[in-house]
Amino acid sequence: MAKKMSKFMAPMKLSKELEAVIGKGPLPRTEVTKKLWAYIRKNNRQDPSNRRNILADEKLEGVFGKKKVNMFEMTKLVSKHLS
Repeated sequence: MAKKMSKFMAPMKLSKELEAVIGKGPLPRTEVTKKLWAYIRKNNRQDPSNRRNILADEKLEGVFGKKKVNMFEMTKLVSKHLS
């Protein structure tokens, strides 16, 4: 009997703004988060004085809607770009 895939692992359609940051979808939420953090680290977007804050560049601002985001609110803001 095959295991049923959880909704958490189901591929999601990405918005154009999110695709500009992490590439083409559909991707599961776990991969979206992993690729988003890879982008943040590669482009040095964490606030050096408080590493929990992300300083958005032009691409990330399209996803977050603001210049500075706490890593805990990031998930909520990114979920608006998944369907």
